[in-house]
Amino acid sequence: MRNLAILVIGGGIGGLTAAISLRRDDHAVTVIEKDPDWAVYGVGIIQQGNVLRAMHQLGLLDDYMEASVGFDFVAIHAPDGTQVAKVPSPRLVEGYPANVGIGRPALHKVLGDRAIASGAEVRLGVTASEITEDGAGVNVRFSDGSEGRYAIVIGADGVYSDTRQKVMPDAETPDYTGQAVWRYNLPRPADLDALHVYNGPTGVGLVPMSADLMYMYVTTPEPGNPWYEKEGLAQTMRAKLAGASPQIRELAEQITDDEGVVYRPLEGMMLYGPWSKGRVVLLGDAVHATTPHLGQGAGMAIEDSIVLAEELAKAATPEEAFEAYRERRFARCQYIVESSLAICHGQLGKGPPIDNHKATAEMFEVTAQPI
Repeated sequence: MRNLAILVIGGGIGGLTAAISLRRDDHAVTVIEKDPDWAVYGVGIIQQGNVLRAMHQLGLLDDYMEASVGFDFVAIHAPDGTQVAKVPSPRLVEGYPANVGIGRPALHKVLGDRAIASGAEVRLGVTASEITEDGAGVNVRFSDGSEGRYAIVIGADGVYSDTRQKVMPDAETPDYTGQAVWRYNLPRPADLDALHVYNGPTGVGLVPMSADLMYMYVTTPEPGNPWYEKEGLAQTMRAKLAGASPQIRELAEQITDDEGVVYRPLEGMMLYGPWSKGRVVLLGDAVHATTPHLGQGAGMAIEDSIVLAEELAKAATPEEAFEAYRERRFARCQYIVESSLAICHGQLGKGPPIDNHKATAEMFEVTAQPI
């Protein structure tokens, strides 16, 4: 199928890569994004070889690499700071690194610029207030009072997907894990040559994302899902690192700006049933929200977008395409969600401890496989 009118709900990583993928088959794509400022928080993100491969497939790799920094391994450290393993990462695109670190605003700009240049329409500050599927198409009423009819609607609106709630009200909902992640940008030390992971009940990672910038992520137990005021958040994050290794404690002294701290409770969710209803289909965190322990949340959304576009191009009907899309994606996404959650539970004492060295190596093997 080609030249379909398609609405994508959500202007994040999954929604934008869906728009880019679909425009390659001449579909008329409209993206709506509820945030009128179309903003993303300013810390970074890790992306592995499968994402580089996907960016290559989308014709985006060189723009993407200009905005990021590459590396070829993951260094694993014991809680005391001793490096205990160096996990090589497979290079999946010849001539390019195995992994990258990139600032979220930089990634957002690469994807947003390409989506618009491809001919997708992007409407900001708009939500879908009503979605009515009648078998032959989908009628949508928007929050600004306008209406549209589409052959397909794609819900790429995140872990708390309003699209999922509207069309699948009985589907699974996100579960709080008992853990949260803190993120903060710091000057990049000259010797930070890869992702460096520090194990322990408080997990820490250092990720290069430009020649002179890195970000630190910190996972902490947060029983009861507490609320932290923005004022004093930097001091709170520093306090969470009081028992970390000496090198991490030294870096933590630079955490001084409350506005620079990004704090997020970690939730997980997997739709084990259908991923679509009629002509409405979900992708990314709306279907399989993963904790960040394997660094593959965005990667799975990007792969979803490519596979969904491929199956729409081959199928006779949207419903046939959606079934084939789920069939290709389910096991891979289930593996990422459940393996990431197992690491989380191991850190919290809710399950057996997971060897990060082995888990990371296995993840690289799985994600190196074709999508």
